[in-house]
Amino acid sequence: MNTKPLFRLVCIVLAVISFGATSCVVVRQGEYGVKRKLGKYEDKVYTSGMSAFNPFTSTFIKISGQTENIEVSVNIPSREGLTIQSEVSILYNVVQKDAPQLLRSVGLNYEQTIILPVFRSAVADVTARYYAKDMHSGSRSEIETSIRELMMQTLSKKGIVVEAVLLKSIVLPRNLTKAIEDKLEAEQQAQRMEFVLQQERQEAERQRIQAEGQRDANQIISAGLNQNVLQFKALEAWLELSKSPNAKVIISNGSVPIIMDPEHNSPTVIPTSSQNQ
Repeated sequence: MNTKPLFRLVCIVLAVISFGATSCVVVRQGEYGVKRKLGKYEDKVYTSGMSAFNPFTSTFIKISGQTENIEVSVNIPSREGLTIQSEVSILYNVVQKDAPQLLRSVGLNYEQTIILPVFRSAVADVTARYYAKDMHSGSRSEIETSIRELMMQTLSKKGIVVEAVLLKSIVLPRNLTKAIEDKLEAEQQAQRMEFVLQQERQEAERQRIQAEGQRDANQIISAGLNQNVLQFKALEAWLELSKSPNAKVIISNGSVPIIMDPEHNSPTVIPTSSQNQ
C-alpha cells in the first residue's frame, strides 16, 4: 500500500490547522486589540471576541482597557524644604479610540515611558506649594486633585485618563511629627479649660439668679407684713403651744410669748417681727 499520498494529506491538514491557529486571536473583555500590518498600526480597535489576521504580514497587539493601578514610593518636597516619604496610587485607564495613537507615539511600555515621569514632575510642583503639616490635614484631597489635574494636561493628549491620585501614607520627619503632636495636645487642653470655665460661668449665673429670686421673695413677704398680721401670727403660735403635751409655763406681755422650760429653768423667747422692731 502506498502511504505517501496519505502522509502528504496529513501534513497539509496539520499545516492548515497550524496556520489557522496562528492567524486568529482572542481579545478578552477589558482588553483592546490593535493590528499592526507591515509595521504600521491600524486605526481600528478590536474589543472582546475573536479576530483573524495574516501572521506573515501582521501582528496583533493587546493592551488593557480596564482601570490600572500603579503603586509608587516617592520622596516629595514641602514648602519649607522638608523631604517627606509617601506611598502613592495612580489610577488610570486608556481611552479606546486613542489606543492606536498611544502605541504609535509611546509604545507598549507607556507606564514607565510617560505616566511615571509626568507624575513625579507633577507631584514635585504641587507639594512644593504646601507646608508639610497640610499633608496630614484636610488639604490632602486638594493636593491629590491638583496633582491629577496637572498630569492630565499632558496625558490626556496621549489618550490616557488619570482617574485619581491617592496619597495613601505620609511619613513626616520625626521632629515635625513631635511638634504637630504637641500643638494638638495644647489645643485639646485649651478646649478642656474652656469647657471648665463655661461650667463655672453657668454655675455663677445659677447662683445669681437664685439669690435674686430669694431677694424678691423676701421683698414681697416684707411688703405684706403689718402689725395686725404679726399679732395674728403670734396668737396662732400660742395656740399651737397650748396643744403640746409637754409641761410648760407661758408668760406673755401681750405680744411676745415666753416659754419656761421646766428642765433647764430658763425662759425661751419666741421672737416676732414686732419684737425685732
